[in-house]
Amino acid sequence: MTPLPQSCRLLPHEAESRIFLRLRGRVAWATVRSMLSGARLRLSLVVLLSAMFWGSLYGLFFEAFTFLDSLHAEVISLLFNAFFSSLMVMLVFSTGILLYGGMYCSPEAKLLLTLPIREEAVFSHKFQEAVWFSSWGFILLGSPMLVAYGVVRDASWTYFALLLPFMVSFVVIPATLGGIFCMLMVAWMPRLRLHAMTVAGTAVGAGLIWMVWSSFSVSRADTMSAAWFEQTFARLSVTEQKLFPSWWLSSGLIEAARKDEGAAAGWPALAEALKFLALLIANGMLLQLVAGWLAARSYRLGYSQLTGEVPARRRRRISWIDQALVNAGTAAGRPLRLLVVKDLRLFRRDISQWSQFVIFFGLLGLYFLNVRSFNYNNTYASMIGFLNLAVVGLILSTFTTRFVFPMISLEGRRFWILGLLPVHRDHIVWSKFLFSFVGGLLPCCGLVLLSDVMLGLSQRTMVIHEIACLMLCLGLSGIAVGLGARMPDLREPSPSKIASGFGGTLSLVISSLFIMVIVVIAALPNHLFLISHAFGPPGGPQRGLLAWAAGPGGTIASMALVVAIGLVATFVPLFLGLRSFRELEP
Repeated sequence: MTPLPQSCRLLPHEAESRIFLRLRGRVAWATVRSMLSGARLRLSLVVLLSAMFWGSLYGLFFEAFTFLDSLHAEVISLLFNAFFSSLMVMLVFSTGILLYGGMYCSPEAKLLLTLPIREEAVFSHKFQEAVWFSSWGFILLGSPMLVAYGVVRDASWTYFALLLPFMVSFVVIPATLGGIFCMLMVAWMPRLRLHAMTVAGTAVGAGLIWMVWSSFSVSRADTMSAAWFEQTFARLSVTEQKLFPSWWLSSGLIEAARKDEGAAAGWPALAEALKFLALLIANGMLLQLVAGWLAARSYRLGYSQLTGEVPARRRRRISWIDQALVNAGTAAGRPLRLLVVKDLRLFRRDISQWSQFVIFFGLLGLYFLNVRSFNYNNTYASMIGFLNLAVVGLILSTFTTRFVFPMISLEGRRFWILGLLPVHRDHIVWSKFLFSFVGGLLPCCGLVLLSDVMLGLSQRTMVIHEIACLMLCLGLSGIAVGLGARMPDLREPSPSKIASGFGGTLSLVISSLFIMVIVVIAALPNHLFLISHAFGPPGGPQRGLLAWAAGPGGTIASMALVVAIGLVATFVPLFLGLRSFRELEP
């Protein structure tokens, strides 16, 4: 066989790595420079909110570890294992989804596959990007907890120096597993992907049903009693498996923070911690070798099969959901319903949208199911309920800013088609609003109701929470759609760039302020009512402004104000957006 000429040979592995490293550095520098020059408000807001979030979590974890360390120190290992094992599962799914979009659906991957480079180099390049986007939340959530634990245990400087290597080496393992599963499913399961997803969805549904059943069926022992600790240990013991990377991480961190008597007594604990760190690094490197070998043999095959898939020649029937939406209502509203069906189909086909929606709201559901483990008094339960309401609103605001705000702008590529249809421009805006409002109403109100039931709140508080949640769904949808129609960017094809611009930043800021105002106004009379009955005279205060604010009059007034603010936040941006969109010249 005649050898290839020198000009046609592939570059060595080290040269390819240096080229991609230089590319990654230039892209990162261009991104930072663009944010500093054109998105300073968004960058400042993200840094400020992240610092406030980190500090709040640090304070909460510091108090929690101080209490647990003085009462039951052995529960720390169980909590670490449960926390890191749940994050490990989340990282597998999130990294696999991001790699699927980056390796098989992005224009950059199509370009890279035409160049004389190895498939494993492309995988490594996209893997670094997916790990960054999937693990920053883990770093933001895990670092305040681990720093607080080290401060409470009075750990040496070596513990804090090992935090970042431990977290990075742990992240590589589930992220690589997600990439391996992604490539296997695309390459060798082209016709079984739907069946595999059905089986996985059934398994997840069965697991959720089991968790709900066990949460309701377990007896609620007194908090912090011996029976309560036994129940907690039994429920969390499933995560203490020595073959799990989460167990290696938690054991290594606990060993690194352990301090014994004597000057040299801490060296054995440090040596044990370094052994666990070496175990994480070795397994991560091994999985990287396996993933590179698999990419070299399956990436082009999977990409070719996925690109060359031909839909069945038989006439595809419309789904029953779409058919029900199309046939519901009068003939005058049929164009509006058809636009909603179009957006619903695009949402179902875009795995990056519905997967993130399911993951975030699924994690919230798991959290709300487990708040039943504690017996709170009425005041603390009410406070936690309103905090859960705010969390649901903040997550919904991130989705409306990221996915709903760019929807009007993304119609720019199809605007000439819409102009040929007998559809009024107002229908386009109203269809986006209905899609966002109805799509967020059911999961948000359902999660808030689940949280209230788990906390054992009164029917009065549940009604307050549901009204506030309804206004949040209305207002956040109106803000995102109205500002998206008021400040569209019809020439930008990337939704992430549209959401990160000035309009997306303004939508996020207004949405955050709107959530704060709604939650504070809704919570104030309820907390005054609980405080007056808990610390005031028998029967609560009998007269004065405080008595009126804590009574039914204050609750009715606060709900009326919440509804008024919600309607203003909904329709004022929508009307501004409609007026601007009618006069828009693409």
